[in-house]
Amino acid sequence: MRRHRNVKIVATLGPASSDYDTIRALFEAGADVFRLNMSHGVHDDIRSRHNIIRDIERDSGRPICILADLQGPKLRCGVFKDDSAEIEEGQKFRFDLDDKPGDATRVQLPHKEIFDALEPGGTLLVNDGKLRLRVDKCGKDYADCTVITGGTISNRKGVNVPDVVLPLAALSDKDRKDLEFVCELGVDWLALSFVQRAADVHEARELARGRAAILSKIEKPAAVEAFDSILEVSDGIMVARGDLGVECPVHAVPPIQKHLIRKCRAAAKPVIVATQMLESMIDSPMPTRAEVSDVATAIYEGTDAIMLSAESAAGSYPIEAVQTMNNVAIEVESDPNYREIIEASRSAKLSSTADAIVAAAREIADTTDIKAICCFSHSGSTALKVSRERPRVPIIALTPIQDTARRMVLSWGTHCVQTQKVERFKFAVVSAIRAAKASGFVDLDDQVVVMAGIPFNVPGSTNILRIAPCDERQIFGTEGD
Repeated sequence: MRRHRNVKIVATLGPASSDYDTIRALFEAGADVFRLNMSHGVHDDIRSRHNIIRDIERDSGRPICILADLQGPKLRCGVFKDDSAEIEEGQKFRFDLDDKPGDATRVQLPHKEIFDALEPGGTLLVNDGKLRLRVDKCGKDYADCTVITGGTISNRKGVNVPDVVLPLAALSDKDRKDLEFVCELGVDWLALSFVQRAADVHEARELARGRAAILSKIEKPAAVEAFDSILEVSDGIMVARGDLGVECPVHAVPPIQKHLIRKCRAAAKPVIVATQMLESMIDSPMPTRAEVSDVATAIYEGTDAIMLSAESAAGSYPIEAVQTMNNVAIEVESDPNYREIIEASRSAKLSSTADAIVAAAREIADTTDIKAICCFSHSGSTALKVSRERPRVPIIALTPIQDTARRMVLSWGTHCVQTQKVERFKFAVVSAIRAAKASGFVDLDDQVVVMAGIPFNVPGSTNILRIAPCDERQIFGTEGD
């Protein structure tokens, strides 16, 4: 099954998409990656969905990528005597550590770390930013505030602290247990929430022990400021526009999105654009025009993947939402302007033999009648470099390692195939053209570019490129390897 687009679609699973038939329908509609949200669902539910995905993978014969999204620490206020209270613009309001039920003048904020980091003049946001308070005075166990934007504050609403780097680890105790659980299950990517600095990524990587790639969610202003260092230690990035749009001015999010996508592409690391992409399709079979434009913008910007959250996890039209994303992607990528934008934003930095070979392969494919670029990759790094080039022809990423094949699915344009190990380049070429033919990318009279490394099965050794005919008789009629 080949996709007729390059951008990948991530679909979150949940109550609306938890059985074999629905998940299979999502896959056939265009979902390439399935997200398991560890904020919702017990481990038995997560295990069941994971097993169903692997059954579909086996039945379809195509690698499927699974992303487990860790919840991260959740900052919430305490409870109120009457479950809620009204606070008005200009009034005073206190947060403290006292666990007595709150009222219209105060409420508990059971996070000492927040008080340790707060300074006068800082901002506290409650309930996804609907309520905004300015810190006038603070100490080790309290914060006296002035209400800037009032409204109803109720039990255990989320609290955001946009102005400071909080002395909190990105992994809670729950996250550590969830991480071990999903790594034992065999997920391919771990999405790490609440990343503020590069150091936040290290603990997750140590706990994962290579069993899953690490994807950092950028959802705080501190993460945007420290993005270069976070990107360096991450395997991929998610532009998590939900919390990012709460803690940053909403008008700042689009340029941040564009900036992060460019940085990720230059680093040859996959990036997902997420949150509210087709939000209205939770309840409607049709998206709004603005939502379609939002999805299209992310694709024009060159993102590797676009993501559905509640639309596919809890909505009434999960399959239609995937179909909509698929149709928008096909339409955008057929626009001549798309190709102009993608090529204008290509990074020309070459720092290794593999970089040069990959750039040469893309140039050959773009200027001659080549039907596909086939790359053998042990670790996946060569496929990532080819994906960074955003070639005009399909990328067929071949690897003998199942985990690598699954992880590469997230990257732009990759059609991933698990192959047998090969020891000679000639047999690598044959394996590549057979995969290209089996997937419907080429005919007998076509040619492909094949890249590999000698010696084989050594990560990071890409050093050979060949233009190969798709007629095996011509390959075996040549001398040598």
